[in-house]
Amino acid sequence: MRYTHLGRTGLTVSRLCLGTMNFGPETDEPTSYSIMDSALDAGINFFDSANVYGRSKGRGATEEIVGRWFAQGGGRREKVVLATKLYGDMGDWPNEGSLSALNIRRACDASLRRLQTDYIDLYQMHHIDRRATWDEVWEAFEVLRTQGKILYVGSSNFAGWHIARAGSRRAPQFPRAGERAVHLQPDRAQRGG
Repeated sequence: MRYTHLGRTGLTVSRLCLGTMNFGPETDEPTSYSIMDSALDAGINFFDSANVYGRSKGRGATEEIVGRWFAQGGGRREKVVLATKLYGDMGDWPNEGSLSALNIRRACDASLRRLQTDYIDLYQMHHIDRRATWDEVWEAFEVLRTQGKILYVGSSNFAGWHIARAGSRRAPQFPRAGERAVHLQPDRAQRGG
């Protein structure tokens, strides 16, 4: 396996990232476990998920599968650079989606519970939120980082100019991980995600 640094960070990740989007709705739990075990055996240490993944099995179902796999032990969590995302609505009530400070904090805590871990290596904004100010967004992420719940922040599905604008509004001490690269998913390779 070939490795690289994640964006401008010192974090080393495999050049292939295992996308877990289909775990649950398309791929049953035992097969999902086998895929994750095989990924580790092949040297893939970068896994990606999102709070909304799970479709027909329910929002969050994919993170729950990954969490139960981590709970089996064997150094699984310690070997994986874990990325997950937030943005999508997790319910029908106000503030259960998007990038408000309230939702960022609640969504992170919920992902940590589902993933059965005490920190997320790369916490990503799944989409741009034109209603939340960058000051609000960065402050919420900084609180999570200070609490030790996340290590890095990244983005997914952002246009280049969104990244530039967000970067110009971030606190100087906040590390940027940047956009993700290629993701390996069962039966296909996909860019972005």
